[in-house]
Amino acid sequence: MTNPEIARHFRELAKLMELYGDNPFKIRSYTNAYNKLRKDERDLSGMSEAQLQQLEGVGKAIAGKIHELATTGRMETLETWRAQTPEGIREMLHISGFGPKKVKAVWDGLGVTTVGQLLYAINENRLVELKGFGLKTQESLRQKLEFLQRSRGQFHYRTLERVADALLLQLRTAFPDEHFETTGAYRRACPTLSTVSVLTTLAPALAPRIAGLEIREQTDEKTMGSVDDYPVTLHHCTAENFGSKQFRHTGSPEFLRAFIDRFPNRDFTDLPDEHEVWARAQVPSIPPELRESDWVLELALTGELPQLIEESDIRGVIHTHSTYSDGIHSVRDMALAARERDYEYLVMSDHSRAAFYANGLDEARVREQWAEIDALNAELAPFRIFKSIECDILSDGRLDYTDELLAGFDLVIASVHSTLSMDEARATERLLNAISNPFTTILGHPTGRLLLSREGYPIDHRRVIDACAEHGVAIELNANPYRLDLDWTWIPYARERGVLVAIDPDAHSTAGIDDIRYGVLAARKGGLTAADCLSARSLTEFSKHLNG
Repeated sequence: MTNPEIARHFRELAKLMELYGDNPFKIRSYTNAYNKLRKDERDLSGMSEAQLQQLEGVGKAIAGKIHELATTGRMETLETWRAQTPEGIREMLHISGFGPKKVKAVWDGLGVTTVGQLLYAINENRLVELKGFGLKTQESLRQKLEFLQRSRGQFHYRTLERVADALLLQLRTAFPDEHFETTGAYRRACPTLSTVSVLTTLAPALAPRIAGLEIREQTDEKTMGSVDDYPVTLHHCTAENFGSKQFRHTGSPEFLRAFIDRFPNRDFTDLPDEHEVWARAQVPSIPPELRESDWVLELALTGELPQLIEESDIRGVIHTHSTYSDGIHSVRDMALAARERDYEYLVMSDHSRAAFYANGLDEARVREQWAEIDALNAELAPFRIFKSIECDILSDGRLDYTDELLAGFDLVIASVHSTLSMDEARATERLLNAISNPFTTILGHPTGRLLLSREGYPIDHRRVIDACAEHGVAIELNANPYRLDLDWTWIPYARERGVLVAIDPDAHSTAGIDDIRYGVLAARKGGLTAADCLSARSLTEFSKHLNG
């Protein structure tokens, strides 16, 4: 069990106890455990209870519960609270901004116990009858519930990547004479997925021999089931038609329709290698990530396919946090981790003062960090740490610091973290004001979305990208796999307008640097090249860019 998985058990326990008005001291203790454990990079599941008790903020009771989770996969205390709480109520506790007190209010006041009942009550305007609920709160909750319903059965790419890697290793070991490759939306690296799709020469009759696979449905061509409760789909084929099937299962319906319409009289069946499909069509091979839309086929036919960015093209780590704000490693640790990964520079961008919940920096602490960075740069040269800040964009579009302080940074990443309920017009104007600020270098995670958890605030993407082009501001593709914001579908327009895209990990730990991988995958879907990417600049080129 991973540390974040362990931590989430404590968050759920705290919310359930708060729902019932239980001991506030214990609730606070479990909430603090969640905040600490989810960021800890040590293998908690491999520690003894005695070792766990030595960790900061982990006492005997919490250590015992961690050990129980690691060894049994369950926490009996949590199971007890779950057993007395309707499933729908527990689901509501996971809705952002809908805390235990409000959940309790609608449960007691309206008798609703499922998300569906709650949505019906909202549509009947019944929440406004409850204390603490107005029309605005009701409408905000309605939008969140509708988003939750649309997101059911979806998983982040990173979550299913771990499942896919383990499954492929198991399959290739157990059936060494068969062929197994990922396919479908997973192969296209879609940010969210409904299943892990694998194309295989394994006969359907042998699927029941796959250890851990619970089969739900099976035909001659497909086996659908789950592994450890994660959905898995096996597409069965023969070695003789493996290439044809891989091509068909990889492309989106829109892409496949365009391809078939373009070559109506050519036979692409029974080809053992996918490369033969492209050879028969006399079209350059289109990378799987690009096989979403019909427009990419025209680029291939005219010889204009972009040379997609690779993870190895990234030269610097832009957008990182340290213990100065809400990161779990020091500036030195982050710099050394970046250097060990052969990056040339690190952009240290802790939170600004308005982000009080993230220990945002006041001016004195900013200058303290600058001094530390100066000393580290002298020690670590030629590796370079750039002085930056993730500066909150205030509700009117102003940045969080005075111009005098902003002028002292090497670059400024301007991001929205609060007042996320604006309509499109206000939210767009807010970003436009920030983009026009002469100290803004990069617009951070432009919509603030959290995939499968929170929709981004509505913005006019074209106006925002146009403004970035006008003012020479780069736009971030936040590589955190729970964000991936800017959405990849807007990369073609950014390229068209000459706006650089910065693939930034938003790393809050040394391990978070590796999230760059997910940003690159998303960027490839939008056709991003190394030339279009600010993070692919060498140290010399990046410094030159900052100096104008």
